[in-house]
Amino acid sequence: MDTIAAVGTAVRAQRGRVEALFDDLARCGRTDPGFTRASYSPEETEAHAVVTRCAADLGLAIGRDAAANTTMTLPGRDRGLPPILIGSHLDTVAHGGNFDGAAGVVAGLAAVAALRAMGLTPARDITVMGIRAEESVWFQVSYIGSRAALGTLPDGALDAARIDSGLSLAAHIAREGGDPEALRSGPPALAAAAIHAFLEVHIEQAPSLEEAGIPVGLCTGIPGNVRYPDVRIAGRYDHVGTPRRFRRDAALAGAEIALALDRVWAEHEAAGCPMAVTFGRFHTDAAAHGLTTVPGEFRFSLDMRAYAAEVLADLEAAFLAAVTDVSERRGVAVALGPRAEAGVGAVSPGIRDGLAAAAAALGIATRPLGSPASHDAAAFAKAGVPMAMLFVRNANGSHNPDEAMATDDLLDAVAILTAWLVAETCGG
Repeated sequence: MDTIAAVGTAVRAQRGRVEALFDDLARCGRTDPGFTRASYSPEETEAHAVVTRCAADLGLAIGRDAAANTTMTLPGRDRGLPPILIGSHLDTVAHGGNFDGAAGVVAGLAAVAALRAMGLTPARDITVMGIRAEESVWFQVSYIGSRAALGTLPDGALDAARIDSGLSLAAHIAREGGDPEALRSGPPALAAAAIHAFLEVHIEQAPSLEEAGIPVGLCTGIPGNVRYPDVRIAGRYDHVGTPRRFRRDAALAGAEIALALDRVWAEHEAAGCPMAVTFGRFHTDAAAHGLTTVPGEFRFSLDMRAYAAEVLADLEAAFLAAVTDVSERRGVAVALGPRAEAGVGAVSPGIRDGLAAAAAALGIATRPLGSPASHDAAAFAKAGVPMAMLFVRNANGSHNPDEAMATDDLLDAVAILTAWLVAETCGG
């Protein structure tokens, strides 16, 4: 049997393992509807225990770093060579699905299991990484687990409060078995210069592959983002009959800022420059607003993302200009609050080409696909690690209970990943 055929056979044999892993993960944080595995929660910790048990069954070396990330390593022939990392996250948004993030960890374990079934020992270590706290909604900090491992957490991140508990990130890390003091003062768990490559498998987050009838996408890039999680506009509460010239309407000021950015987005989209602008929270104060009251306070959150650093900088400049213009014209004060950012994630052309060649050899249809979302892979790319991603067809988007990934499609992605690993590390 030739190598490519052997890869296909070995990967398809992992179906039972894959389905059992997802069944076990579905018991971690099940809610109605969907699943809630908050970052640094007992439910997320139990999901890490699930994949650890699978790794132990495969005879992998298991480790945990100061951020409580899980590493599961298939030793290579030369343990001194920089390893290949394959990973994703196991936390979810509130009432999310069971595949976002988790599919990447399951895919990594299935690929390693296929290599073992083929009797192959890689030239270098292959480490599957279960990463903590990728979902930034919980602490409003991006890529916590991966950046903690790489030593690139932004200043003050460990003091960020989780939105539901109010406890700090440091407190939650300690509760779930990590060591926040080591993160503050110790060397990082991972040296970016000593990593051969980082690969991540993830469900697609808009139904582009479903629309095209193609099971797997080859990532072309991950957008960077700039976020303002809590912008507050202070105007003046007035009677509903107050003439317009006297009003300092905070709600209309927020709407005008939002529409200004939407126009910038539309102009860039028409010019073929992809980006995204999202006002996730957009509201008056429920304790004070009313049918007959001019709003005196308005709050919103803003996420801006683009695939090029200069485009992202221009988008932020447009936002700040709109804030200045609207606040002056409408007589309101805009407090921007905290700002967070994450860099653009550039894909390694060499790895992407290798994955494309593996897919072609296997007869699996793929298409180039820019990621609409942020991923841990971007943190590795920002740190200088060669990175690539595979996306798996998913009809219903992500961050919802109805994520719709088929096992056959995931196994196609695993086969591509495994064939690339064979060619890269086993001389296949």
